[in-house]
Amino acid sequence: MARATTKADLIISANGHFEKMWKLIDNMSEEQQKATFAEEMASAGKETHWGRDKNLRDVLVHLYEWHLLLLNWVKANSNGERKPFLPESYNWKTYPTMNVDFWKKHQNTPLEEAKAQLRESHKAVMSLIEQFSSDELFAKGALVWTGTSPLGAYCVSATASHYDWAMKKIKLHIKTSKK
Repeated sequence: MARATTKADLIISANGHFEKMWKLIDNMSEEQQKATFAEEMASAGKETHWGRDKNLRDVLVHLYEWHLLLLNWVKANSNGERKPFLPESYNWKTYPTMNVDFWKKHQNTPLEEAKAQLRESHKAVMSLIEQFSSDELFAKGALVWTGTSPLGAYCVSATASHYDWAMKKIKLHIKTSKK
């Protein structure tokens, strides 16, 4: 499916990718779900996340934290508090550091808690999306506080695109853990 450009497509793609991701996870053995990623995953790509995430929990809490970024940003700006998407100490050049900070924050989060948090945050994001019209989500300039990108683009990034990213990592983990 192409990147969503309407509310209906966003809802379908976000929920569809979320369900596909959970099917992958549910088909993993408990041992695979709790296992440390194979060393070769750290060099599977040039992006820093390949070396950062060490297990399934790390991937799930990353998704959860990005959901919180979206939820907190929309809530603040919808209530008249001008707030950037990224927390003040970060910008689009330094957000990999923020992701490492998320990773550090969750090193004691149990896998089952990470799963529950992600399921709940996904529901909250989908509920948030429901509150906006298709135009509010995707028409440029519909919401002043989103800047040059429509709100829907942020929603796609925090849901379907991020779930796709997670599935690539999970599939590689499944492949490398069977060796």
